[in-house]
Amino acid sequence: MRVIAGRFGGLRLEAVKGRATRPTTDKVKEAIFSMLMPYLTGGRVLDLYAGTGGLAIEAISRGMDEAVLVDKQAAALAVIQKNIEKTHSADSFTVIRGAASAALSRLANQNTTFDLVLLDPPYAKEKLKADIDKMISTGLLNDGAVVMIESDQVADLPEADERLTLLKQKDYGITRVSLYLYE
Repeated sequence: MRVIAGRFGGLRLEAVKGRATRPTTDKVKEAIFSMLMPYLTGGRVLDLYAGTGGLAIEAISRGMDEAVLVDKQAAALAVIQKNIEKTHSADSFTVIRGAASAALSRLANQNTTFDLVLLDPPYAKEKLKADIDKMISTGLLNDGAVVMIESDQVADLPEADERLTLLKQKDYGITRVSLYLYE
């Protein structure tokens, strides 16, 4: 695993040992950030199921200002810290240990808002609709925020509505990448 482009381009990232974390492949990561490129113009990013931290680090590398990374596994958190240290830009990152729902509540209580959200939960444990509904109801999304979802092809994805517009959706093997715009 590596950072593909930007100021950290080429940086090798650590992986979490075992099968509890599924890192995004370089091919899919490259596709995700190709889709996201027009929206990486600064602001705050939330990586809600951070795993290795690779997606948030790539977002900072390519133009976002700061990132909040959330994970509940101790092994993943240790790897995230190592990967952040490799960037020599630790001030750009905040790491939160905990379950996604609890972290969203905590961030809402701190009046934190986001311009980009990266959702790549374990495929068998997706709560994508609930996560997005909570972000919207608690005011975590800035107007014009982009939400990227990496899921399998059978995931129960949010429907486009008056709040969310589906910008793009593409399949890569069993992986589906969906981009939504929050308005």
